[in-house]
Amino acid sequence: MPTPPRPDAAPGMETVHLLRAVAVELGLHSARFANQNGMHPTDVRALIALMDARRAGQEVTAGRLGAELGLNSAGTTALVDRLERAGQVRRVRGERDRRRVVVEVEERAIELGQAFFGPLIERSLELLRGYDDRQLAAIRGFLEGVREAAAEGRE
Repeated sequence: MPTPPRPDAAPGMETVHLLRAVAVELGLHSARFANQNGMHPTDVRALIALMDARRAGQEVTAGRLGAELGLNSAGTTALVDRLERAGQVRRVRGERDRRRVVVEVEERAIELGQAFFGPLIERSLELLRGYDDRQLAAIRGFLEGVREAAAEGRE
């Protein structure tokens, strides 16, 4: 339950606290998905990273995936092996450079994610339909700025 705003709170703090509450709820939602599917939370983060790369038309090596997730080489290998055994990903030769091995998300993983996260995504899209282009640009700008701020120092 959100805390009511204090009259002396800095402008925007209510929004910052609400964003934090949203992040917590999304984390719990993701954890439920992981738990229901016998996965580790890092497995879910890996699948999200791979789906985002797929949508962007980018190939992902195990090294790049590990760097995005903050894993060392051994941890990345264990993660990819685990996801491959579960039928969630596959290792294939790169399209652009056949010498490279890339990790691709399997359709089965996408379908599993859509079945679980689809209702939340649809509800989010429904909420966004209530905003005009200018408001959507402001929301995007705010979220991109927060994401960039949170990512600072990661590399």
